[in-house]
Amino acid sequence: MSVESDTSGSQHPFQAEVSRLLHLMVHSVYTEKEIFLRELISNASDALDKLRYEAIAQPALIETEPRLAIRISVDKAAHTLTVADNGIGMTQPELIENLGTIARSGTKAFLDRLSAEKDGSSALIGQFGVGFYSAFMVSDHIEVVSRRAGAPTASVWISDGANGFTIAPASEAQAASVPRGTAVTLTIRKEDDAFLEASRIEHIVRTYSDHIQFPVELVEPDGSVRQVKAASALWQRSKSEVKPEDYAEAYKTIAGQFDEPALTIHYRAEGRQSYAVLLFVPSTRPFDLYDVGRKGRVKLYVRRVFITDDADLMPSWLRFMRGVIDSEDVPLNISREMLQNNPIVGQIRKAVTGRVLSELEQFRDKDAAGYETLWETFGAVLKEGLYEDFERRDQLLKLARFRSTAGGGWRSLKEYVAALRPEQADIYYLAGDNLDRLKASPQLEAATARGVEVLLLTDPVDSFWTTMAPPFEGKALRSLTQGEVDLSSIALVDTTPSDASDTSDVGALIAIIKTALGDQVSDVRVSKRLVSSAVCLVAPGAGPDLALERLLQRRNESGAGLKPVLEINPTHAIVKSAAARAADQRTEDVAEIAHLLFDQARILDGELPADPAKFAERLNRFVLRGL
Repeated sequence: MSVESDTSGSQHPFQAEVSRLLHLMVHSVYTEKEIFLRELISNASDALDKLRYEAIAQPALIETEPRLAIRISVDKAAHTLTVADNGIGMTQPELIENLGTIARSGTKAFLDRLSAEKDGSSALIGQFGVGFYSAFMVSDHIEVVSRRAGAPTASVWISDGANGFTIAPASEAQAASVPRGTAVTLTIRKEDDAFLEASRIEHIVRTYSDHIQFPVELVEPDGSVRQVKAASALWQRSKSEVKPEDYAEAYKTIAGQFDEPALTIHYRAEGRQSYAVLLFVPSTRPFDLYDVGRKGRVKLYVRRVFITDDADLMPSWLRFMRGVIDSEDVPLNISREMLQNNPIVGQIRKAVTGRVLSELEQFRDKDAAGYETLWETFGAVLKEGLYEDFERRDQLLKLARFRSTAGGGWRSLKEYVAALRPEQADIYYLAGDNLDRLKASPQLEAATARGVEVLLLTDPVDSFWTTMAPPFEGKALRSLTQGEVDLSSIALVDTTPSDASDTSDVGALIAIIKTALGDQVSDVRVSKRLVSSAVCLVAPGAGPDLALERLLQRRNESGAGLKPVLEINPTHAIVKSAAARAADQRTEDVAEIAHLLFDQARILDGELPADPAKFAERLNRFVLRGL
């Protein structure tokens, strides 16, 4: 949206999505109206932060008014409440852009999800930067006067929340009232006049905004100014001074989340570098967790001056972490481009990452159920570290939890190794995209018959990290869908005699199947992993696992181009019958059976038949023969 500065008052419509949002905001979104004041104070704090940052390069911006603060004033006669800051301020185009649109790619998705909420929950708010609009819950008229720091003129933005907004140069009186920064004046509805009471305002400030970095002042009826909140960085306080409710509220504002933190990490590091850390693990997935940019959201401060929330202070596989790192040593004038190569930032990143893993280990040991919930929420992201972070791979393997054939709960590799069957030398896994399908996979049959536990891996990243996973306690991870798997050295759980030894000569059958399937398979062989199923597909011994090969193909990547191996079970009735026909040289019948068996194997792996129409024709022919 291109915006030119207006020289006279002009009317602008809201962006369509803003109009829809305002209606939802007033009628169903926030469950507590007092949230509006917290949002306005947070916006004011951000404006002050931005001014301090810009003043590093341009000290003149704050020379005339170096003290930064947020001031709240009330005019009961006019029924107005004003939240003013002497921060960075906005130009007229910035007022239009910031208050007339929502510059977020996820706006439409947010609104769709919000409309679907049955209980009007506010759990989504704060994830999309829409806090300013909450002021319309208590106000039917908002006036914003703003002057950009260093600018000679001010502008005024006015809206009733329904008919768009008006933007114009500020009057002399308005401009004089805002020498720098922004003043947001709400005309409070009569039914919400409790928000004009000093005691209510002070309660809201202390409840919701105690963590911000700047003083919050209240103008008394006699014109005097009283400070209701002293500037205090929560992360700079001693841990013993902070209450659980302080952490919970700081999390909601710092992290932009409205759930409760699953884990809070607060400490101060001293030594070669000095920095304060306040980090949170959310209890629900942030909306941008799987954004392709895989950006972190930990804010970097330098001596309480906000620098950026895009400093990559955590590895991408910890991008769900939210919070603040406040350094005493990083130069204040560092640019965002220089952050990536700054050695101090690199050392902080490495040390904090190690501390986070240690805290996760302690959480795992103290609260097993809570840790499993955390893993269920963020385990797929943490496992990216198994693929990307060689240095911490062993530590991450100890933290990892898996579903397995042992039951419905989560299992650690330590628990798996402790339950190894006699003669079992490896850790076996099966990768795919659906847990129920994996549980029914024919590739599990030999392991199940011998009581061998198998890890069931359903996250896309599993197909990657398992290709380079180190041994765990001397036991290698091995896929059940790659190469030849022979578990015959492990005793069967059920020793009841069976007809497993009654195998037909399948040499002729294998030759006909190879000819019939051609280049659809790389080989056909007798299986050592099947017990009750007729066939299954596996990957050749060299190259990617079958699940990885299919994943690459689905993403339109080339993969290794390896064809699967078809394994047949010589004890199965269909295979025996086909072998008998092969022995009688009924080649055409056997070729038809070969295609049906191959398509059956694909279906068991969650794939479509190679040629669905021909599969249906063949199946119909065989059904008719049996009728």
